[in-house]
Amino acid sequence: MAADARVQLDDCFEINPMYLFRWEETQDSHVLLYPEGVVKLNEGAGAILSRCTGDKPVARIIEELKEIYSDPESNATLEKSLLEFLEVSHARGWIKLKS
Repeated sequence: MAADARVQLDDCFEINPMYLFRWEETQDSHVLLYPEGVVKLNEGAGAILSRCTGDKPVARIIEELKEIYSDPESNATLEKSLLEFLEVSHARGWIKLKS
């Protein structure tokens, strides 16, 4: 995926191996650990990244999260927010396209 490319619904992402994604009990949240530090994730970010396993296209992740978090009136907002989060996560190197 080029740096200026948008996330596509058929893209499959996985956590970049430079990061360790896990639940941190002391933080009461999911975190991304890396050699220089830690990124504490909010509930939504954790829910999204927990599904970035390389075997689910973005469209499936959106559907799963719509079932959990939204109602019909907010589905468009949820989808837009999720796509933006994936774009930022990819730009930051937290996730990568499954090869």
